[in-house]
Amino acid sequence: MRQTTTAPPTKYKYSTLPLLLAALLTGSAATAHAQSLSSSESRCGEPVPVKRLFTNTLDGFAHLKSPESITLLTMGAAAAAATHPADKEVSEDFAHPGGLRKTFKAGTYVGGTPLQLGVAFGVYGLGRAMHHPCAAALGADLVSAGLMSQALTIGIKSIAQRDRPDGGTMSFPSGHTAMAFASATVLQKHYGWKVGIPAYAVASYVGISRVQTDRHYASDVVFGAALGLVAGRSITFGSQRFNIEPNASKNGAGVALSWAGHK
Repeated sequence: MRQTTTAPPTKYKYSTLPLLLAALLTGSAATAHAQSLSSSESRCGEPVPVKRLFTNTLDGFAHLKSPESITLLTMGAAAAAATHPADKEVSEDFAHPGGLRKTFKAGTYVGGTPLQLGVAFGVYGLGRAMHHPCAAALGADLVSAGLMSQALTIGIKSIAQRDRPDGGTMSFPSGHTAMAFASATVLQKHYGWKVGIPAYAVASYVGISRVQTDRHYASDVVFGAALGLVAGRSITFGSQRFNIEPNASKNGAGVALSWAGHK
């Protein structure tokens, strides 16, 4: 029987997941802002062959060993581990039948692979058909980031084999959240924070909806967000090298950013 005397206040539990997602975004924001001149921007005038949709995805996996990716994955894993003990408590508070369930129901479709990849392929196809290389480059990056995020998610799901709150399987990590954050990262890279902020807001909505609809635990969502950030960055930030490393001192901890030139 759950001991209500030791459970954290409801207000705290409701705020935990959004705060963790915001912390991951903060850890990623410094390099995203510094890389305002994107690799996509420099190649926007080049044709985007179909094979690039898949070769870019493979190139993205090579970027997983970079200090930036390792740091973000470490942050995501640490946040997920910190959230894990409260997973059931958070789920019980979020996943109730009334009110917010209707508000967050759309997240199931917004973050779903069919819609996300369908839109990505559509943007790519229209860009090619209308001879708009920038739109085609955006679509290509969305497709590649989406494919990479789902490949990472499925691989980890098959290893973790965690049961879902509703009794299903393959819970950890959240594929919807990973896909939504990967797309948001690509949009931020192409259009800056004026598009990035609302895109990340939608991605956070998708992540919270997965807990609200009883499909995922909070830790599934947190690590899924980290995977999405890494996938989006790996695809779009590949032509420039920024090093991001943990930085600790007696006054606190943070991350250090340094420019390492072009590849």
